[in-house]
Amino acid sequence: MKYPVTILFDLDGTLLDTISDLRDSLNIILKAHNLPCHDTDAVKCFVGNGLTKLIERAIPNGLLHPEFHRIEAEMRIHYAKHCNEQTAPYRGIIPLLSALHEDGCAIGVVSNKPDAQVKALCKTYFPETVSIAIGQSDTVSPKPAPDSVLTAMKQLGADAENTLYIGDSEVDIQTAQNADIPCISVLWGFRTKDFLIAHGAQSFAQTPEDLLAMIRKADQLS
Repeated sequence: MKYPVTILFDLDGTLLDTISDLRDSLNIILKAHNLPCHDTDAVKCFVGNGLTKLIERAIPNGLLHPEFHRIEAEMRIHYAKHCNEQTAPYRGIIPLLSALHEDGCAIGVVSNKPDAQVKALCKTYFPETVSIAIGQSDTVSPKPAPDSVLTAMKQLGADAENTLYIGDSEVDIQTAQNADIPCISVLWGFRTKDFLIAHGAQSFAQTPEDLLAMIRKADQLS
């Protein structure tokens, strides 16, 4: 693998700190249905596999709850309207993406967040650096299926030999494995290092500055 490379990023917990908006939207809907609310740490454990799985994990009896589909629909509507109230890039992310872009890397985002919100947030925060943004939709299987990664690679003209995947969760590790590309796990997101190790993580970045240095040594990650 030679630098510069194609780099695909997860969004929530990797580029953007979205947990407060996710938590607040979830709890507003749960409270409206007289269901228990959850703190930030709990919600961090619920996210990663999309909004449907988030609701399943957050409500009693999950998919078997009699109002599951109504709760999910209300959450989708509320979060779509309020997904960018407290959300912001993690410290160092904007300089990281700018440096990679200036180096000639192709940059994409693949997420299990709804596609419309992925595209809108990337346009808001990374308009000059992120070329492709793909979220969950009816046409692409969610991660850890490799579909969104392979779609992004095709659109960017990339191949597996020169593509890196960056994420913060076990879902991202599995996604990279399924796409047969290297993965770097970031430690500022929604999972702990011990949890990531237990789920197969092998390369870690403590800060965006560390991540930049690792990516620039891409030949050591192949």
